[in-house]
Amino acid sequence: MANSYFRFKHFTIEQDQCAMKVCTDACVLGALAELTAAPRILDIGTGTGLLALMAAQRNATAHIEAVELEPQAAAQAAANVARSPWSGRVRVQALSLAQYAATRPAPFDHILCNPPFFRHSLPSPDAARTTARHTTPDTLSFPDLARFAADFLMPAGQLTVLLPPPEMQHFERAAAVAGLYPTERVIMCHRPGSKPLRHITRFGRISVPTEQRVLPLHEASSEAYTAEFRQLLQNFYLAL
Repeated sequence: MANSYFRFKHFTIEQDQCAMKVCTDACVLGALAELTAAPRILDIGTGTGLLALMAAQRNATAHIEAVELEPQAAAQAAANVARSPWSGRVRVQALSLAQYAATRPAPFDHILCNPPFFRHSLPSPDAARTTARHTTPDTLSFPDLARFAADFLMPAGQLTVLLPPPEMQHFERAAAVAGLYPTERVIMCHRPGSKPLRHITRFGRISVPTEQRVLPLHEASSEAYTAEFRQLLQNFYLAL
């Protein structure tokens, strides 16, 4: 059973009310996205509030919006934000993406999202976990996310998305229809040379050759974290 909280160096995530708990994937996304020069940041489907708080830690002046469809998760994310050092710069709203779009927010410099991605697997019996992990007609879809980003990014704004490789292919097609194109791709894997686990892809409005690199999480012959992973997460993980 997952812990009811996860303690980082500068903030704590309570997560007993959230279907999706803190995971390595999301931590890498929050540490890797290019956020340092982004005055306005949006975290779509914030869950525990993890990405919003990582963004606040990395960018000392940004205003950060976070939206979450599931009311209990949104309430817990808001509580996590309130206990953090950055409560004045992060706002959590319990809204669907369509409801949030209807408020006509000001454009963003960077949008982050770890969207639902189990498009063909069996839904979980836990309804909240299903909403968090599975694309369904009444929740966030890839075309919805891509269209929203195209509508609410600044002209030079960026969207960074985390997905398994097959699902990223689907998302890239939806993004291209909306006028967004991959500019950088980080391929996460367990060890050097092992099967890709996740793609973290950055999108912009101009179609350019996609820069690509591999991020192994563990050394080839042990469970030790790689030097690159340790450097990436050293400002967040207590054990690094």
